[in-house]
Amino acid sequence: MSLATTAITKDSVEPPLSELGLSQREAEERLRQVGSNDPSPRKRGALLIELLVLFLNPLVIILLIAIVISIAVGHVTDAAIIFVIAMLSVVINFIQTYRSERSVRRLREHVSLTASVLRDGNWQELRRENVVPGDLVRLSAGDLVPADGFLVESRDLYVQQAALTGESMPAEKHARAATGEPNPEMPNWVFLGTSVVSGTATVRVTATGARTSFGFIGAKLNERTGYTEFER
Repeated sequence: MSLATTAITKDSVEPPLSELGLSQREAEERLRQVGSNDPSPRKRGALLIELLVLFLNPLVIILLIAIVISIAVGHVTDAAIIFVIAMLSVVINFIQTYRSERSVRRLREHVSLTASVLRDGNWQELRRENVVPGDLVRLSAGDLVPADGFLVESRDLYVQQAALTGESMPAEKHARAATGEPNPEMPNWVFLGTSVVSGTATVRVTATGARTSFGFIGAKLNERTGYTEFER
């Protein structure tokens, strides 16, 4: 089962359809409830904090104590060797963390900056971060899908889903009743980070931010998978 398929959408909101879309007041309230439509929110100073945390590793602490003891007894050469080992441990771990952060940033490149959203009966071009569950979003050829949702209507719609499924060929999508758990194989669902190759569609947003398939993948990339052989 793919990561995209296992992405959780049970917490997503699926309100009744409305020809006028959401009102601005409803959208602002939902934005406060579910947060910004960002699949992997950036944390200021995250790398610096991660670097400081690495120094709290029990192995590093033991090595630092050994350095102090070695200097105290006059074994400066031993202290220098231990210092190099400790710093190598921290640097290797930090590089692994940085690569993970870089992978998350690459995911962001697949996400659109704006979306055509129906608010108060008018189509508006809004920042992707302001899209909320329940919004009606209009898609056309060349657009990046701004959130996970099901198709309300579509015409000759083909979507590139390689970022989620690895399939190089565009998938045909068409509107029908939204049933079952959403996954990229279902023809009536589209997902954040995929792109419209051709056709047009109107989508009812059901999941935004970390609740999307892209958000699920981003969270997995940030998870620590365990100790490396070097750490052991």
